[in-house]
Amino acid sequence: MNSEYIIEMLHITKEFPGIVANDDITLQLKKGEIHALLGENGAGKSTLMSVLFGLYQAEKGVIKKNGEVVDIKNPNEATALGIGMVHQHFKLVDVFTVLDNIILGAETTKLGFLQKKEARKKIQELSEKYGLNVDLDAKVEDITVGMQQRVEILKMLYRENEILIFDEPTAVLTPQEIDELMEIMRNFAKEGKSILFITHKLNEIMAVSDRVTVLRKGKCVGTVNTADTTKQELSTMMVGRPVQLEVQKDEAKPEENILEVSDLVVPSKHHGKNAVNGVSFSVRSGEIVCIAGIDGNGQTELVQGITGLEKISGGKVMLCGKDITKMNIRNKNKTGLSHIPEDRHKHGLVLDFTLEDNLVLQRYYEPEFQKLGFIKHANVRAHAEKLIKQFDVRSGQGPITIVRSMSGGNQQKAIIARELDRDLPLIIAVQPTRGLDVGAIEYIHSQLVKARDDGKAILLVSLELDEVMSVSDRILVMYEGEIVGELDPKKTTVSELGLYMAGTKNDFKEEKTDE
Repeated sequence: MNSEYIIEMLHITKEFPGIVANDDITLQLKKGEIHALLGENGAGKSTLMSVLFGLYQAEKGVIKKNGEVVDIKNPNEATALGIGMVHQHFKLVDVFTVLDNIILGAETTKLGFLQKKEARKKIQELSEKYGLNVDLDAKVEDITVGMQQRVEILKMLYRENEILIFDEPTAVLTPQEIDELMEIMRNFAKEGKSILFITHKLNEIMAVSDRVTVLRKGKCVGTVNTADTTKQELSTMMVGRPVQLEVQKDEAKPEENILEVSDLVVPSKHHGKNAVNGVSFSVRSGEIVCIAGIDGNGQTELVQGITGLEKISGGKVMLCGKDITKMNIRNKNKTGLSHIPEDRHKHGLVLDFTLEDNLVLQRYYEPEFQKLGFIKHANVRAHAEKLIKQFDVRSGQGPITIVRSMSGGNQQKAIIARELDRDLPLIIAVQPTRGLDVGAIEYIHSQLVKARDDGKAILLVSLELDEVMSVSDRILVMYEGEIVGELDPKKTTVSELGLYMAGTKNDFKEEKTDE
């Protein structure tokens, strides 16, 4: 039976406690097309793909491959049908090498012994063919996120999958890596592989997909041809209302210095050089200062040095006129520092705690939330309910939801709710909109601008050039652990910013010495 569609998901319904994640969804994938699946955080995109990959079983509906009904009970059965998936949070074993991760579960053995030589040859051929260069002998914990993603893609190719699912594949990549990934996806489609691409980045959909299916709150809103639609139209389908794609803000009115960093040095964990090398800058109340740069140029270590997550080996940090360089993290926070961390799972949340407990992580010891060492649960719940409503944090069971079960975007909203609610003079926000949809991004940008207008000092670290240009009042560019430029977003261009970020425009120091 020959069908126009290689995969059809017909009338799929999937339920979890308190929530219908997929409500009668139909999705049809043509052979050789790149089909984007677009929707807000928690719209049900990852759930739908997990049903196709055999991680979940749907309560209703059928899946067909090439027109014939198939029953996919687990990922091994999906793999046998030629379906592969790159997950949003990679499923790799950190202490294994790249080679071992790629063959794990699909090993070639002879008399019970691993045949790594053949595997290595096959992987090398695949990586050359698709331009996916990785070091096969490196341990996964030592390679960049972009490289880890290549490992996940090679895992699919090694298993000879013909239907490739990419779940938010660009959420953790640099702009350069995103361009490379788009090229790789186009090559796959040319070869006749069929791609399902989950995302909420409209630019990427317009650049690479043939068709788009939009989900909203678990229901299918419709499928359109990419060539016949616009970003504005897609964002309205996705959120259910028109969205401001540009940031609305007035001129900044900066006042006194809140954060002063002088000659900060943070050693690197990976090599002999310093990750941050003699960095000085200040952030005043009423302004948003953005640190821009390609990932891995010391931004992470700079923030960890300021916030106390990483030891510094030189320099000084002043907050509201107090020297906080050597303070412990709780005292830094109490002095006036809110921190939206880069890694929401490692540093932002306790994943197996409830949402309400996560929302008081820095304040549970205050009189409002405890008496004689016992938590006042009613107050914690009331506080959580207020923030959930105010920041539109969506979850299956409200305050008692275990945070691990929430979508990535709603986990991020929870952190932002907790940090902004603390109402402190300094907010350090590291990639606050990473992995969020346009509706949530619009909301978070407006919250940061509101905090700025209320007189807060905001230090933003972002890899998204659009965000850097539209949200910041001043841009500091980091390259190889140093600040190589200070730019005014109103007077610079994306291409000039890109040159500074790539380290090819280094006239900042000369200007300083001329003064």
